[in-house]
Amino acid sequence: MTSMTYSSPLIAAALTLVSTATLAQSSEQSQAEVRKLYSGRMMPDEQVELSRHIDRLFPTRTVKAASSPHEFGTRDASLEDFSLTHEGVTYDIYDFMALNRVSGLMAVHDNDVVFEQYALSNTADTPWMSMSIAKSISSTLIGAALNDGHIESLDDAVSKYVPELEGSVYDDVTVEQILLMASGVAWDETYADPDSQRRQMLEVQLSQEPGALLEFMGGLERAGEPGEVWNYSTGETQLLSAIINGAVGKSASEYLSEKIWSGYGMETDAKWWLDSEDGQEIGGSGLLITLKDYARFGQFVLDEYNEPNVLPEGWVAESARPHEIGGEEIEYGYSWWPEGEGAFSAVGIFGQWVFIDPDNDMVIAMTGAQPKAEAFEIVPVTQFFHALSDHLAGENQ
Repeated sequence: MTSMTYSSPLIAAALTLVSTATLAQSSEQSQAEVRKLYSGRMMPDEQVELSRHIDRLFPTRTVKAASSPHEFGTRDASLEDFSLTHEGVTYDIYDFMALNRVSGLMAVHDNDVVFEQYALSNTADTPWMSMSIAKSISSTLIGAALNDGHIESLDDAVSKYVPELEGSVYDDVTVEQILLMASGVAWDETYADPDSQRRQMLEVQLSQEPGALLEFMGGLERAGEPGEVWNYSTGETQLLSAIINGAVGKSASEYLSEKIWSGYGMETDAKWWLDSEDGQEIGGSGLLITLKDYARFGQFVLDEYNEPNVLPEGWVAESARPHEIGGEEIEYGYSWWPEGEGAFSAVGIFGQWVFIDPDNDMVIAMTGAQPKAEAFEIVPVTQFFHALSDHLAGENQ
């Protein structure tokens, strides 16, 4: 019998080729999944599965949680007699969760969990995609950096902290204008339109080229003067991530862990999308968080509203109010949505919410799998949350 020997370098080369081919195939599959998700062309079960595992789409960085998490108390609250009537139709909690494709809903009153329910096979341990809730988290980190002295003033030019933007369309734009999405830079956020700047940004993100997103943002066109035009822009919150990195000298994930995830007391490590391997966090999306930690984030913000510690005095109130831009009052704050009656929300597409109602000392966190990125709520969420907050606060008085 003839024995055969194999050259180790040849075997190594062959294994490398196989590994490269496997990675390429995996990358192509991930890109296809991302495009289907943003286009609203996913089957319900596919979307639910992907929402739990968005870390397979892009590289991520871990946001370390606390060894001793912030503890909520518990109190039972009955919702059997609660309902909302909208346009002549009455909806109860079961209608709301079913019709709006809710995967998890939690209400916290006075630091006590008074309602907690999961659906779509989720559990308390299931992580779920944040989508644009990440914008409000990035904004909150800007407040922390200002409080820590890493950012001198919100009137500072963005390029002071992100020198890659010097000489670009963002050269004279301030940090506050980025928080308000009032840079005056042209932007179309239409998710289903492959020609929109939002989808172009997604394609750049899919390339996973280091620095490509900043280059893309710097090459955009101007729609008006800084501070005069409002455009909802995921791209602007990518700049918040870059500002945090440049001002603090740490990744957004590390700073988030320091100030909130570990500092305040989250229970579970989060994961955050990166623009490239070991790159910069996607400031406007891509966090993977459990429902209870979404609620803890809301409780952190509510606590800071009442007694500032990590954030500057008045920061939360300023973040949560409408602002005048170009002579028009815009119902948008520092990457937060004012909801009337003093309440405000962090909102992500497909049904992600953190609703904060300081007057009722209430936080409501929700995750969901609505089929389209554009507004798709059969039962109006803001009205339902206001009514639920009033009901739960009244029941527990």
